Amino acid sequence: MQFTATKEDGSQIAYKDGKRWLWFTGHLFVLVPVFTFWLYFVLEKNPLVVLIPFLYVFAFIPFLDWIAGEDPHNPPEEVVPAMSADRFYDQVAYSLIPLHYAMFIATVWFVGTQDLPIWAIIMLLLGVGTLNGNAINLGHELGHKTDKLNRFMAKMALGVVGYGHFTVEHNRGHHVHVSTPEDCASGRMGESVYAFALRELPGAFKGGWAHEAKRLRNKGLPLFHWQNEILQVYAMTTVIAVALVMCVGWAVLPFIIAHHFISWYGLTQVNYIEHYGLLRQKRKNGKYEPCQPHHSWNTNHIVSNLTQIHLQRHSDHHANPMRPYQALRNFPDLPRLPSGYPGCLALAAIPPLWFKVMDPKVMDWAKGDITRVNVCPKAKDQLFNRYGQTENQVSA
Repeated sequence: MQFTATKEDGSQIAYKDGKRWLWFTGHLFVLVPVFTFWLYFVLEKNPLVVLIPFLYVFAFIPFLDWIAGEDPHNPPEEVVPAMSADRFYDQVAYSLIPLHYAMFIATVWFVGTQDLPIWAIIMLLLGVGTLNGNAINLGHELGHKTDKLNRFMAKMALGVVGYGHFTVEHNRGHHVHVSTPEDCASGRMGESVYAFALRELPGAFKGGWAHEAKRLRNKGLPLFHWQNEILQVYAMTTVIAVALVMCVGWAVLPFIIAHHFISWYGLTQVNYIEHYGLLRQKRKNGKYEPCQPHHSWNTNHIVSNLTQIHLQRHSDHHANPMRPYQALRNFPDLPRLPSGYPGCLALAAIPPLWFKVMDPKVMDWAKGDITRVNVCPKAKDQLFNRYGQTENQVSA
């Protein structure tokens, strides 16, 4: 399909989106657990095969990112309105949602009916739970839209893993306070991903409920009402869990709970790397400067961007939250991650290695000025001693 538009000089432009059908790459993830379960039976129930989903996320995708490299291409700005209006791209996202439900249900059935060692169940949790964390990414994309259909589909996506408060907190909290110390979902320099999770997970939960309580109160409604968008998602998740317990047995309930938590943690890891150490400066009036593309880490690694519908072009997303994924742009001179998100998640899991790679990048972004960095309070003295003050600060 070609998109056409008229340039300012009156000439016509025709553009064909080379990624149009490649967006279905993300659908291949469902084949990972299916292939795993099939191979398990082919190899006479060898539990080693359950490592496949984990290795797919944290080794295979980073390897493909390394092989395929980056794609800095942007569609011409003139055709963006037409691309944004094309419902094909919404339908790509919609079609992923039932696949997440299918993957989750199939995994619960597999765990509940097979005699697996504990280590195999844990590895399956880490692999499939992280894969299903991408359902929250679908909720993220669709939850930024204002029409009823997309808002409903966002709730359906979040219902896979029961992360009902995400859209509420993300839109009304994170996008307001991003890259400031006030934001629970912005990682701080010197803060490990594990310390961040202990701050972000409860912070996002409390923030989401506070925002939803305020919205309902303004409508004259009580907190526990059917119009509570968080409870609507919880209801979907509960119905699925109850049905699975009734069909497979009570033994799968701990797995279901753990699966959802791992999916939440998958999002938390992504939040951690997206704004690590980046800080919006305060103006003289006490307000923070508007969010710009350089307040988010960016990566153009094509394979992981296709599987995550351009989430990794996060810089343009935060500067322009209503811009749809297919039209998100790359910019020059952005802070750039060393790999796509899956590779960075593996890196962040080893805090000393993450700090070694990323802290110098943060300081380069801040032009050597540690006071322009979002620093973890507990690591402040250590980081200030390590990176010191700039000459301008000393003279001031």
